[in-house]
Amino acid sequence: MRLIPKNSEYAWALYSVLYFGFFFIDPIESHASARVWFFTLLATAAFLVLYFGIFWVSRRQGLLHIAAMVLLGVVFAKYNSGATTFFIFAVACGPFIVDTEADGIKILATVEVIAGLTWWAFHLSGWFLLFANGLAFVIGASNIHFAQRNRTNKKLLRAQGEIERLAKVAERERIARDLHDVLGHTLSVIILKSELAGKLMERDPQRAGNEIREVEQISRQALSEVRDAIRGYRSRGLEAELAQAKSTLETAGVKAEWHAAKISLPALQESVLSMAVKEAVTNVVRHAQARNCSLRLEQQNGSCHLEIEDDGRGGFQHEGNGLRGMRERVEMLGGTLNRDSQAGTRLTITLPLKEVAPKTEGCAN
Repeated sequence: MRLIPKNSEYAWALYSVLYFGFFFIDPIESHASARVWFFTLLATAAFLVLYFGIFWVSRRQGLLHIAAMVLLGVVFAKYNSGATTFFIFAVACGPFIVDTEADGIKILATVEVIAGLTWWAFHLSGWFLLFANGLAFVIGASNIHFAQRNRTNKKLLRAQGEIERLAKVAERERIARDLHDVLGHTLSVIILKSELAGKLMERDPQRAGNEIREVEQISRQALSEVRDAIRGYRSRGLEAELAQAKSTLETAGVKAEWHAAKISLPALQESVLSMAVKEAVTNVVRHAQARNCSLRLEQQNGSCHLEIEDDGRGGFQHEGNGLRGMRERVEMLGGTLNRDSQAGTRLTITLPLKEVAPKTEGCAN
């Protein structure tokens, strides 16, 4: 059976108990009788149970242990000057079983008062007052400081553990969003092209072969994107993503129209917008049943403004994982994402950026 919990913070308890040896000086010097030794050893056994028991019981029970130590000090003070050790150990342990520095001060003050009254009531020597009050005060005040420092360190460790836990959760969510954005869009394109190739197999084998070759290219590209996602460099750039979006929409039979200004974007903003375009186009192809889709990218008042609108069925209010991940990315950069699905769906994203004069290209159909 362990005397103290398996915790290095209580290692001092093992060697500190040696100071209780002062309780045996009086019986040894006075050649005490067997009766005195019996009560001395009985008090020692009680003290050891109380002392080591503090580290195993609840805080409220720990206060009872402290009170019992003080009571032993009062009972033996008249017969053994070494009884001052009971008061010293009480104030030494007290600060470690309470939650605040103020409670530690209350324990110290209470023990000091009881020790002083014991000295006065039994007309004890000044040595008793020196140890039971003076030395006890120094040790108690020091341990109040150390106990408070231990509590502060524990709070810091708990906070650090919570930060690490939240970081892991955020990283898992980021990986989930990235995999959804990377694979969700690409697999949708593969499905579309595979279905189209199946329909064209007998009617137009040459075009079906072209579609299958594109499926192969897209699959290789998906593999490359997954590898890039692992390395943290997924985005091919906004311009490449817009070109891919146009190709995807046309493959799905959706007419694409947009106005795209050339804007100098920071890398993080460009990555977020690229993923937003990919997710939005994937949703149009999968769910919208649209015939037309328009995109507008421009700079307005120091912000980048992206709008993607389709004439599909709209009406969806629930946000899936992809849209929720898109919103989180945008809001992390201080931007906004609005969705209007009254008639079709219009997705509007605004991201703040440095003031850069845009170079506008003509509209592409």
